[in-house]
Amino acid sequence: MIPVRPPKVITRHRGGSICGYVLNSGELGTLEPVAVFRPRPGDEVVESAVWPGLDRVVYVTLNSVVCLTRAGEQVWTGEFEPHSDESHGHWPGCALALNGRSVWVYRPDAMAGRGNADQWVVHDADSGAVLVRRELETAGHGAGHHVHPVDGSIYLDVGEGQDGSVVFRALAEADGEPAFVTVPWEDRCLIDLAPDGQQAMTVDHGQADVAFHRHPTGEVLFTLPVEAFGYDPDETFVEWSGGYLTPDLAVVTLGGEGQDEDEDEWFRYHLVDVRTGTVRGEITVEVSSPYELVPLGDSTWLTDGPDGNPVRWSCSP
Repeated sequence: MIPVRPPKVITRHRGGSICGYVLNSGELGTLEPVAVFRPRPGDEVVESAVWPGLDRVVYVTLNSVVCLTRAGEQVWTGEFEPHSDESHGHWPGCALALNGRSVWVYRPDAMAGRGNADQWVVHDADSGAVLVRRELETAGHGAGHHVHPVDGSIYLDVGEGQDGSVVFRALAEADGEPAFVTVPWEDRCLIDLAPDGQQAMTVDHGQADVAFHRHPTGEVLFTLPVEAFGYDPDETFVEWSGGYLTPDLAVVTLGGEGQDEDEDEWFRYHLVDVRTGTVRGEITVEVSSPYELVPLGDSTWLTDGPDGNPVRWSCSP
């Protein structure tokens, strides 16, 4: 019997609250939160994740990780010691494991002034106990977690500003500690994992090209430079945005600066057939930022609504 996959839940931070939205219902249009969580008084939430059962939330601030119930009761908390006096340049991150049993927290300790290197810490989801503490040889400003939708492994893309990007992968183990590896992608930013788990999409940190890789080896399947989309590489770059619209179709964002001083920066969304490595044209989406469009892997995507709620769209490419 194939196990039933729990519903996918995303969060948005609105009016001091953490709002949870369920995405597996197939509903299009403006989404309404199905669960609302109130952080502790004084906490400024940097990133959050809600359990599929909508009963708990975990979030990080600049100096802590906190788990609360929907009623606002504190389940557990972990402090980043010592507390940092730096208020800018370091943004922790968190993610819930695919099986819901652990919480993964990225700590940018180097930029926060807590030490010479960052940490990746795994907490027991129920008790908050530290299961694993991994010191990273990075000094990042922030990082993005990407949970593999099939095998549950977790990618961490650490951004070190002008020094580039480093990607790690933790292989979830049924028993014992996870195995940690540094992904052999030199100075590339991880954008998305394919919904069927077979691929990963990266963009060169210098924004010269987009590449698609086989999971889990990281092998490059094909690379598309700016020229492949019909643009001048001296005037156009690949944005660190986009992702998989379906298992076979990806959205790649190209952008550039206006030629005149009064012209704004521009961006366009291009479709790529990841089976053949060919460009399939453009998709028009009314957004104000190249990072606003979030592909969901099931032929739908999200944009921001005027009231702060996400809007879900669909197309037949």
